[in-house]
Amino acid sequence: MDLSNRTTRRVAALVGAAATAALLVPLAGAAQAAPGPAPAVTAHVVKAAKATAPGFLGAADLPPAPGTSWTAGPVTAGMPEWTPFCLEGVLPAKGGATWHRRFHTDLDTWAVQVSVTAPSTDAARRLAAAGERAAAGCAADWLRATPGGTASWADYGRVTARDGARVYGVHTSVPDSEPGAHLLGVGRDGRTVTFVQWARMGDLTDAPVTAFKGTTAKAVHRLH
Repeated sequence: MDLSNRTTRRVAALVGAAATAALLVPLAGAAQAAPGPAPAVTAHVVKAAKATAPGFLGAADLPPAPGTSWTAGPVTAGMPEWTPFCLEGVLPAKGGATWHRRFHTDLDTWAVQVSVTAPSTDAARRLAAAGERAAAGCAADWLRATPGGTASWADYGRVTARDGARVYGVHTSVPDSEPGAHLLGVGRDGRTVTFVQWARMGDLTDAPVTAFKGTTAKAVHRLH
């Protein structure tokens, strides 16, 4: 039995047939050129296989949506197709592992949760702080990029949950278009940071701030 077959069998025992099929070609090529450091490759694959998503919100955890109900998508590795509003300069985060879950209703309300497990607690603190700065500066940044638009923001304060969370609100509007209201929660538990965004057409005067604070607290407590 040659080196590539031995390495393939070792990887298969650790991560299953699907991972073996993906790794078979590069491992075989490496064996033909020169025996490679199989233990290092195997350790990397095992680490990836053991990575698991943190706990996420369910549809019932979101603020009630009058006249409709929430539907939750699957918890998915990586970033959503669109980076959450206000977090374009923060996400995707460098290093660590990212997962997301999207939520929608049959009307004009939607939400998304993105969670990042950072390489260290310090990295997670920096990521959470960057998210809070981005939320606080979001309305001003949006106005600079949107001539003719109007925007406002609100800091709704801290939320008691694990290592802390905070909720912000941002309202944006452009002529001849529906205004948008956004609530953004940023929270952390150890090395994991979660970002929860709720959005609906309208303004912040009727946004479910109190309920969303509860949602943000649940998001942080669900992480582990």
